Amino acid sequence: MGDSHEDQKQQLLRRAEQLGLTINRNITISKFFEFTESASGELDRQPILKALEHCKNPHNKISYAFIKSIDRGTRGGATMYGLLKSQFAKYGVQFIDVYGVIGTQTVNTLDHLGLKYNWSEYSPTWVTEMLEAERGKSEVRDILTRMIGAEVRYVRMGYRVRPAPPGYQNEKIETTHGMRVILAPHPVEAQWFIKMFELREQGTLTDLQIVEQVNAIGYKSRMRKLHDKTDKQKIIDKMGGVPLTIKQMQRYIQNSIYAGVNTEKWLDGEPTKCKFPGLVSIDTFNRANRGKITIVEDGDTVKIYRGKVDPWRLRKQKENPLYPYKQYILCPTCRNPLLASASKGKSGKHFPAYHCSRGHKYFRIPVDALETRVETFMEHVDFDESFVKRFRDIFLGEWNKREHQVSDVTVKLNERLISIEHEIHELKDKIKMLSLPTTIKLIEDDIEKLEHEKVSLVGVREKKEKEQIDIQILINYTQYFMEHLKDLLFGSTNPFQNAAMFGLVFEDLPTYTELENGTLNLAPLFELNDKYNTSKTLSVSPGGFEPPTNSLKGYCSAVELWARSICLIYSLPRYDFNSFSRLIASGRLLNFSVYLIAHFPFRLLV
Repeated sequence: MGDSHEDQKQQLLRRAEQLGLTINRNITISKFFEFTESASGELDRQPILKALEHCKNPHNKISYAFIKSIDRGTRGGATMYGLLKSQFAKYGVQFIDVYGVIGTQTVNTLDHLGLKYNWSEYSPTWVTEMLEAERGKSEVRDILTRMIGAEVRYVRMGYRVRPAPPGYQNEKIETTHGMRVILAPHPVEAQWFIKMFELREQGTLTDLQIVEQVNAIGYKSRMRKLHDKTDKQKIIDKMGGVPLTIKQMQRYIQNSIYAGVNTEKWLDGEPTKCKFPGLVSIDTFNRANRGKITIVEDGDTVKIYRGKVDPWRLRKQKENPLYPYKQYILCPTCRNPLLASASKGKSGKHFPAYHCSRGHKYFRIPVDALETRVETFMEHVDFDESFVKRFRDIFLGEWNKREHQVSDVTVKLNERLISIEHEIHELKDKIKMLSLPTTIKLIEDDIEKLEHEKVSLVGVREKKEKEQIDIQILINYTQYFMEHLKDLLFGSTNPFQNAAMFGLVFEDLPTYTELENGTLNLAPLFELNDKYNTSKTLSVSPGGFEPPTNSLKGYCSAVELWARSICLIYSLPRYDFNSFSRLIASGRLLNFSVYLIAHFPFRLLV
């Protein structure tokens, strides 16, 4: 503000006019130079050297070089200013500033004797000029200290101060520290990077296949402008806009900023969790990097390890995959969920274990021993083949009833849509026969109402048609769950899903002692299986499936387990195991089994 190139140009013209009046000569400005770079570098990088080249040409006949002030000519300090001034003086050019700090007169200390030497002639304002040049250099230091210092503080607090990396865009938000900049997902680019991590995390594709898929959805590198080295305002070329390569993708995958963790040099080697979420979670980042780079959360701080990470380091996560069963197996003394950690032995090794000491003698069981006990117990858990077949038949019957209902609704909707089309056609024919504007307007209003009704009915019809999914797919998944229970209990790569499936086997969560002795209270599903083996009856009435009263909860649990199997197969993270389990266990949903068959599978698969 008030110091633009145009403002400075007007000040220089005014100063040239004043000087011309003083020396009684007409001064004409032959050329203006605009400097956009810093003038604080070495001599060969000083922007004002462009003007010096112009002054060297004797045909230009330059006498004065006007600058607004010394710090606009150079910010290199007194030494740099002295060198530049002497270089211009060699070609008979004198510096002139707007404020009069640079004097136009010289004094000869031997003038009264009629002599003159190089050392006897000097400028009375030379010392003042040197001080002004040093002040300009100090101002650069002060400006950079304030600006860079503030940026370093904000970076260490988790904010952003640099241009946004690909996949992000800078966004200003109101914070307790004022208006600060964070990174937000780019509306176009973000999907490319999320896709990269998701495909790498799955581990089923090669890097080349991942690159091909990301390029297929439109990836192009961000465009950049290349500027002339001598004139930063001049654009000489552009670069970018090219497809993704394997090497570039690997660099992106290893960049922790996409997990919301900053590692730039201002952090002194200490990674900082940013004030904004990453494009992917830390767990996804770790799995995508396959052990080469691992981010470990420790409360509000994070650590980054390269290469294999000691398992005990991961204990600081809130939900540690090393101890997935601590919520589903109880302490044999106080019947509270077990705790888990890795203690350090004298040898320096860490020994992960489940433990508890809440007001009683310390109980501890190594992780390997507990997981072996779980696997041994689950070897004896299975469904009777005839129970699986009968359950499949009941489910099929309930689904067919729902399908008939949906089909009836779809048929009626189609009939109404055909009727609306006929009505609209008839009304349009009537308009052709009318001439009274009022009557035509009334008929047009009727047509508009029918069009609105038509649009609404089409939406309802499409929704109903989507519900008519292939029943055989659902039956296959149901049967797969019943026949491959052990695979679903231990086959997922996610230990939390395995543990959640294990917890469903029980009506009341077991203690470790009960798991060891086999004195367990299993879930009603297995009680229903046993009762079926005894009575060989599960009835279906005209109103729907009616299991024995004391087995209804078991049937609900069966449907729940079936729904979980679909979640495992489809890896649906939005399915909340714990909340759903509490709904079933509450006993409030007496007909929830029928509701699940009629609605829940569709919602999961869609």
